[in-house]
Amino acid sequence: MHWQTTRYDIDLSRPRVMGIVNITPDSFSDGGQHGDTRSALAHCEQLLREGADILDLGGESSRPGAEALPLEEELNRVLPVLREAVRLGVPVSVDTYKPEVMRAALDTGADIINDIFALRSPGAEAVVAEHPRCGLCLMHMQGEPRSMQAAPHYDDVVAEVHEFLRERAETLRIQGVAAARVVLDPGYGFGKSVEHNFELLRRQAELLALGYPVLAGWSRKSSLGAVTGRPVSGRLAASVAAALAAVERGARLVRVHDVAATVDALKVWSHAGLPRAQEAVA
Repeated sequence: MHWQTTRYDIDLSRPRVMGIVNITPDSFSDGGQHGDTRSALAHCEQLLREGADILDLGGESSRPGAEALPLEEELNRVLPVLREAVRLGVPVSVDTYKPEVMRAALDTGADIINDIFALRSPGAEAVVAEHPRCGLCLMHMQGEPRSMQAAPHYDDVVAEVHEFLRERAETLRIQGVAAARVVLDPGYGFGKSVEHNFELLRRQAELLALGYPVLAGWSRKSSLGAVTGRPVSGRLAASVAAALAAVERGARLVRVHDVAATVDALKVWSHAGLPRAQEAVA
């Protein structure tokens, strides 16, 4: 299985680690730490030394309660970092839901668009149609960042996430987007309660039936704090455990802050020859 992106076909025969680069002052975990171009690029280089396979650049926080960022501000944050990051020899993803940012990022050389709105913003589908090789990550979210955690409700969270992702992927296929370009993200922590998140994790393998690779983003999320009682700064062990649990249940990519620890854990997991969920069922 491969993920087709602008410059790279990413081999997913082993789990891949996507390193988070928040170019923001207000992200829930590391807001302000990499808010300028120089520190963001230094962080990119550090994540690569730690073993990241992909870099994911984001200029707008999508934490619960976050306000929308003006377009020009997002462009001013992301593009200077992206221009340099695409020279680092790995696939570079841009985390955005704005079509204008998508177009500018892809014209600058980005390999992947990682969209929390799953290309539902008006004009987003047209942008990715103009760039017929770029990789796409489609995420499920109930509501929007400002209000998504107010009172999330599902009759069956797994069935509803499954249907949403199926519909979005099918819509793109009808428009001519190759299946090899698409990765699906259940949206852990986006419009979901603690129990919703863990039900999705327990049954994550059901999403594999859609036939696309799954990306899991558990890193430092509040659900881990609810289970462990730890603040954001103390969720390293929980984040690594959640990443491994997601991979065991079939995820082929994990999006993380703590790259070195996750890479080491995956090496041990792989060396032990532990079965993935789809292999265990066979």
